[in-house]
Amino acid sequence: MPPSSAVLAESTRARGKGRPRTSETAAPSLVDILNLIRSERATTRQALERESELGRAVVADRLQLLSDLGLVDESELGHASGGRAPRLVRFSARRGLVLVATLDQTAIGVGVSDLSGNLMTEHHEAADLTAPAAQLAGRLSALFNWCLERQSTPTAPWGISLSVPGTVPSTGDGTFMTATPPVLPAWEDFPLVETLTRQFGVPVWIRSSVETMTMGELHAGAGNGLRSMLFVKVGRRIGAGIVCEGQLYRGAQGAAGLIGALPVVSDGVTGTLDMMAGSDMIQREGRASAEDGRSPVLADLLRRGAEITPIEVSQAAQIGDPAASAILSKSGHLIGQVVATLANALNPEMIVLSGTLVQTNDNLLAGIREAVYGASHPLVTRDLRIIRSQMGSSAGLVGASRVASEALFAPAFLKDWILQGKPTLHPEFAAFRARADEADGPPSAVAPPSRPEGAAP
Repeated sequence: MPPSSAVLAESTRARGKGRPRTSETAAPSLVDILNLIRSERATTRQALERESELGRAVVADRLQLLSDLGLVDESELGHASGGRAPRLVRFSARRGLVLVATLDQTAIGVGVSDLSGNLMTEHHEAADLTAPAAQLAGRLSALFNWCLERQSTPTAPWGISLSVPGTVPSTGDGTFMTATPPVLPAWEDFPLVETLTRQFGVPVWIRSSVETMTMGELHAGAGNGLRSMLFVKVGRRIGAGIVCEGQLYRGAQGAAGLIGALPVVSDGVTGTLDMMAGSDMIQREGRASAEDGRSPVLADLLRRGAEITPIEVSQAAQIGDPAASAILSKSGHLIGQVVATLANALNPEMIVLSGTLVQTNDNLLAGIREAVYGASHPLVTRDLRIIRSQMGSSAGLVGASRVASEALFAPAFLKDWILQGKPTLHPEFAAFRARADEADGPPSAVAPPSRPEGAAP
C-alpha cells in the first residue's frame, strides 16, 4: 500500500530543516519531473535539474517522494564520464498494469501492458459482436481475469482501454469514460463502463479501432519516431488515422479520418468511398462476376456451393483471375484517389495500410500506390513511403495500451492523484466508482470467469 499524502508530507518535513516541504503545492513539480523521467528526456538528477529548471534540493525531494510512491527507481548506475558514475532515474513501468481489449465484428483480442504501454500478454479468439451485451461483457471480464492470472508477479491493474468499431466521441479533456459511447447497437442500453468499473475498480478509456491501430503503428511499428503519418484501414468501412507533430489528431468531436464517407465517382456512378471501394463492393462485384462467368475461378467456387466473400475474390486475384484482379484494382484506385487528397493536404512521411485485404492482396496495394503517386504533388511523394502494416492484430492492443498510459499520466489527470500514489484514488474517479457501485446493474451482466479454449488449467 502506498503511503498517504499526509504521511508523505510529514516524512518529507522530517528530512531536514533546509529541505522544501512536500504538500499539495508540490503536485505540479512532481508531475513535471515524473513525465520527464517517463519520456526519458531526463534520466539523471543533473538532467532533471536542467530540464525542469528546478533547484537541486527540490529535485532531490521530489525524487524521494516519487521513490516512496514506487513510481521511480534509482538503483541502476549509468556510464561514468571521467568521474563518479551517475545513478540513472527510471520510471517504474511495472508499478501497475493496463488491461486492453480490441472488439472487432468477428473477434476479441485481450492483453496486459505495463504503464509505459508495452504489451506483455495477448490473446485472440473468435467472437460475435451482435451477441447479447451481457454475454460479451462476461467473456471480456473472464479474459481479463485470465490475463491477470498469467502474470508472474501479482500486480493490480490501473486502467482498462478498449478499441471498438466505429467513431468514439471525444470527451474533450481525454479523461476516463463515465458512460458507454453509442458505437455498437448491441451495447446501447448496457452499462459496459460501469460494469467494468465495478468489477476491476479502475478507470476505462475507449477509442475507435482506427485510432488505436494508428497509435500502435506510431509507437511500436513502422511509424515509430515519425512526426507525420497517415494510417489507412481498409475493410467494410474505410477510415484513416492522422498523426501530426507526433500526436494523433482526433478532431473536435473525435471524428477525424472518416474518409469512407467522402464521395467518389466510378463508371459514372457517385457514392461514398465505403460503398464504392469497401469490402461490401468487392463481395458484390465478385458475386456478379461469378454468376455471369467473367471470373472462371469464382464461377467454379459458386458451382461448388462456396460463398463468395472478399477473401475469395482476393485469392482469385492473387492467382491471376482477370475479373477478380480488376475488382481489387478498382477498389485500390478509388481509395488511393482519396488518400492522395489527404497526402497533398498533410504531406506525411509515411502512409501505412492495414486490413486483411491490403495485407494479402498485391492488386489492391498496387492500385492504392499508383493512385497516390499519380495524383500527389512531386514534393509530397519525393520521400513518401507507402507500406503495409507489419503489426497485424497486435496494433490495436498496443495502441489501446498507449491510449491508457498517456491518459493516466496526462498532467491534468496526474496532478490530482500523484500524491495518493495511484489513479484509483483520483477524486473524480473515486466519486464515479462510488456511483457505479451503488447503481443497480443487471444481475447476469458478468459470467463466471472461464479460461480461453486450449489454455492450461
